[in-house]
Amino acid sequence: MGKIRIYTDESTSVAIAEGLKRRGVDAFSARVAGNLGLTDEEQLIYAGKEKATIFTHDTDFLQIAARWLDEGRTHQGIIYCHQTRYSVGECVRKLRMLTAVLSSEDMVNHIEFL
Repeated sequence: MGKIRIYTDESTSVAIAEGLKRRGVDAFSARVAGNLGLTDEEQLIYAGKEKATIFTHDTDFLQIAARWLDEGRTHQGIIYCHQTRYSVGECVRKLRMLTAVLSSEDMVNHIEFL
């Protein structure tokens, strides 16, 4: 089973990907990847090409995932958290825990709510 790679979209703080990397999680941000300004669907496609689960505060990804399911399309997983629910540190801790208990295979076409 493969470890989850985390790709943070531009709605999340770059500090989340950096905090995960410091804790040994394979994580990178849209900013580091040079993907600022891509549409949400383009972000999800990019994450899929990179075999990464996307972490976002953007509810649009939930709608895209529902549409993709209806269309028979696959994504590498979405982890959603409301922007004001947790601090950066809490997001890092919770995401690190998820990567310890779930595999990349578990996340295919899966939506996880923090």
